[in-house]
Amino acid sequence: MSDVVMPQMGESIVEGTLTRWLKKVGDKIERDEPLFEISTDKVDTEIPSPEAGVLSEILVQEGQTVAINTVVARIGSGAAAAAPVAAPVAAPAPVAAPAPVAAPVPVAPVAPPPPPPPPAPAAPVVGDLGPLSPLVRKMARENDVDLTSVTGTGAGGRITKDDVQAVIGTPAPAPVAAPAPVAAAAAPVAAPAYAPPPPRTEAAKIRVEPMSTMRKKIAEHMSHSMHTAAHVTTVHKVDMTAVAKLREKSKAAFQAQYGFSLTFLPFVAAATCKALREFPILNASIDGTNILYHNDINLGFAVALDNGSGLIVPVVANADEKNVTGLQRSIVDLAARARSRQLKPDEVKGGTFAITNFGSFGSVFATPVINQPNVGILGVGTVEKTPVVINDAIAIRSICYLALTFDHRLIDGALADMFTGRVKQLLENWTDSVL
Repeated sequence: MSDVVMPQMGESIVEGTLTRWLKKVGDKIERDEPLFEISTDKVDTEIPSPEAGVLSEILVQEGQTVAINTVVARIGSGAAAAAPVAAPVAAPAPVAAPAPVAAPVPVAPVAPPPPPPPPAPAAPVVGDLGPLSPLVRKMARENDVDLTSVTGTGAGGRITKDDVQAVIGTPAPAPVAAPAPVAAAAAPVAAPAYAPPPPRTEAAKIRVEPMSTMRKKIAEHMSHSMHTAAHVTTVHKVDMTAVAKLREKSKAAFQAQYGFSLTFLPFVAAATCKALREFPILNASIDGTNILYHNDINLGFAVALDNGSGLIVPVVANADEKNVTGLQRSIVDLAARARSRQLKPDEVKGGTFAITNFGSFGSVFATPVINQPNVGILGVGTVEKTPVVINDAIAIRSICYLALTFDHRLIDGALADMFTGRVKQLLENWTDSVL
């Protein structure tokens, strides 16, 4: 028998909400097969089983929020988890044969009682829907599903993701017009008088819905960071023309060979890794009055989930050991699995520095919030062709802005500018044609 615990999905995560069990007691399960779903401020994801066996006991019910390392279930071997067999029951004593019964006297037939009238359909119960996972609420909200009309098939009648999906995928029946009554004579009908709509009440001007577990945790995490670090942002304009030319020349062959696009982000990541080696204090963190210098460079990349439902920062471990191709592959893979809720716990923790690419949404620059316990985060703006002055002449160059937010408790402005300036220098003078 082994314990299954609530995993830690990041350094700052202290609890998680168990939103759905994917197995029930008595089910067999393989190692690494999805066992349950959780929701935190870092990720909504499936948690795999730590070993093969039989799910023998569930200790935390769906919808409950518990601390990390809390035992949520137990898995046993097939034999140990099997239901106990009842003790053998003694065979019943033989029963004497019944005495012969006289032939029945014929009786006049009796008319059968009238069938009972069918019971009136029960009115739908509107009120407490029981525990609803953040994913169920999100699906219902985005697809305009009235949860009071959904029949739950989960434990205790709980509404599951599959129940909502069934409603979304089933088209509503088309209304059938009732036959018009035949009038005795074609008498003219007076037009109904216009009735103005009732005035809107204050309550009708707003829609109230609770935050999802992830959104609440993000709010706490961002507020904690703003109250912990002394945030300062410095912005540098970078000429990305050299990178843009290399990317333009290589992107068709790159797509054909690897099956994904070549973007500007891995070039920025590679330059950032090199600068972090030269300025290791940007790759550090603060522990009380101590500075923790991290030997590994583990880059976190902010990933926005669909429809603004949340933000996840998966981590590329040992990012400085990868070339541009390897970084692009890791970024694409982590972003795709973050949006499909397939990240593993180890992939959202251990980050030592973060990059956020708000330029992918057209933003020129922004002032990102530091992802604790890091002391810096680099924001990458969109790359645009811009007229600039070079040697007193107008030229069209590919320009972007890099915004470094740093913790002024540890990083001084001059050092922050030196670091960002080094990233700028590497990008502007990119000469390596080997991806």
